[in-house]
Amino acid sequence: MVLSIILFFFFIYEYYSSNKNIESKDYNRSNIDQILKKKINDLPVLNNDTNNIIEFNDSLESEISSEKKRSFWELLKSK
Repeated sequence: MVLSIILFFFFIYEYYSSNKNIESKDYNRSNIDQILKKKINDLPVLNNDTNNIIEFNDSLESEISSEKKRSFWELLKSK
C-alpha cells in the first residue's frame, strides 16, 4: 500500500516537472489573450426570446390581505 502511494506521488511529480508539461504551461500563459480571443469569436450569438414572458401577478397579495395577520410570535403561543 505504501509503495503504491509513493509511486503515485512519484509519477505525479514526474509528469508536472516534465519539459513537455512546462513548455505547454508557458505557451498557454504567454498566449492567453490570443486563445481567449479565438474562443470568444467562436461563441454563437443567441437571439433574445424573453419579450413579454414575465407577467406580474398580484393575486397573492390579495390572498394574504384577506387572511388574518401573520406574526411569528403568535405562532409560538399555545391556544
